[in-house]
Amino acid sequence: MTGSATVQAAEVPSLDKARAFASSRHRLFIGGAWVDALDGQTFATQDPATGAHLADVAKALEPDVDRAVAAARAAMEDPAWTEMKPAMRARLLNRLADALEENADEFAALETLDNGKPVKDARFFDLPHAIETLRYNAGWATKLNGESISLSGPGTWHAYTVREPVGVVAQIVPWNAPLAMAVAKIAPALAAGCAVILKPAEETPLTALRLAHLIAGIGFPPGVFNLLTGFGESAGAALTAHPGVDKVTFTGSTEVGRLILRAAAGNFKRVTLELGGKTPVIVLPDADVSRAIEGAARSIFTNAGQVCNAGSRLFVHQRHFDEVIDGVARIAETIRIGSGLASDTTMGPVISAAQRDRVQGYVRQGIDEGATLRSGGKPIDGDGWFVSPTVLTDTEAHMAVRREEIFGPVLCAMRFDDASLDRIAAEANASDYGLGAVLWTNDLSAAHRLARKLKAGTVRVNGGGLDPALPFGGFKQSGWGRENGREGIEAYTETKAIAMAL
Repeated sequence: MTGSATVQAAEVPSLDKARAFASSRHRLFIGGAWVDALDGQTFATQDPATGAHLADVAKALEPDVDRAVAAARAAMEDPAWTEMKPAMRARLLNRLADALEENADEFAALETLDNGKPVKDARFFDLPHAIETLRYNAGWATKLNGESISLSGPGTWHAYTVREPVGVVAQIVPWNAPLAMAVAKIAPALAAGCAVILKPAEETPLTALRLAHLIAGIGFPPGVFNLLTGFGESAGAALTAHPGVDKVTFTGSTEVGRLILRAAAGNFKRVTLELGGKTPVIVLPDADVSRAIEGAARSIFTNAGQVCNAGSRLFVHQRHFDEVIDGVARIAETIRIGSGLASDTTMGPVISAAQRDRVQGYVRQGIDEGATLRSGGKPIDGDGWFVSPTVLTDTEAHMAVRREEIFGPVLCAMRFDDASLDRIAAEANASDYGLGAVLWTNDLSAAHRLARKLKAGTVRVNGGGLDPALPFGGFKQSGWGRENGREGIEAYTETKAIAMAL
């Protein structure tokens, strides 16, 4: 099955509403108003399941960035926002969560049209996660406290700290989970009292635009939230270099992360970067093999492998290697590939023709260098941009398919026969990335010991996933800083120390 299959609107709740929104006029949201780009330019987006035209969206350029920054800076001087009680910020975020929940079916359909993922994944994972992220961060708005400090110097002092919003924040989000990523950045920034300029990926702007319509009716003062649709090399570059921006937060490729660091140096912007990954999945000898098989397949094939924390490197003890690889390959062969709007689809397209060609190029290169193809690896005919779930064995450490982030449904599997946790950790850590790691074991001691040895921001044992309370970020070239949890909201604040002689 491919994306050319016709999907009836009755099969997907609110699909007609989503299509109507996609075909409507899309402008920029600046200073509480919908406005055209100053030069009137627009750009087209496509449905990745069919390649068909989906929407025309305003194309922001540097003058539009200037307007958005001015609106955000004005909001950071407006008592309506700066003197708003934390409890009121919390109420606004909870209202937004309620509005998102009321429109969840439409958002899920819109996300699938825009991104291609199965609509049930959007509806029952992305939407609940986004809603809970808003409510979780709403709770933090009233808990950003400082502390009293006893000083060691002479004299009698009353000394304390306060947390203040960092200011105007530029937020640049990727195309693989557009809504969830946007909310994950918006929620803590608004809870902390910052003003936001959001730039969604040019491939997937629609759920961010629809979210802006909700925000416009919630009651935030003008300029607190602004939305710029446009391209990274123009709008994104202007935002990251703008002297009126106090912080940049970006999720995307490591290469773009480097560009952002250089641009942010002009006024020493605060920077949070969540970048690439090459997550190792390690199956120890005592693991529950059936659960490990299912978990390993889910870790790499979910969202067509377009996940920064995808388990793209699988290390299996030789005792279970053949069983695990056979099991993962069987799952790969049963995955139903097609339009995310179809009820029987379990894996949708990748985001673009360029991404499809990139993924297939890595597979061909790996095979040419000696990797063994166990499953998939073949182009899929028809409309849309589809890649078959692929399992490779006999990969070597020098191969690009094993070293570099592919961002597609491609698994590199390796066996190990040494019970030394140091050796296993060294293999898993042999990467420029350090975003996540996954362990499958029933040995509690081995799990704790190996988790400490792995150079990764998140280590999951026997399953688990993202949670808004759990800090998320990477070691090494997987980024700077953390999102989610206490660390995530504190990243949108500055700490001020105050000392008063008594």
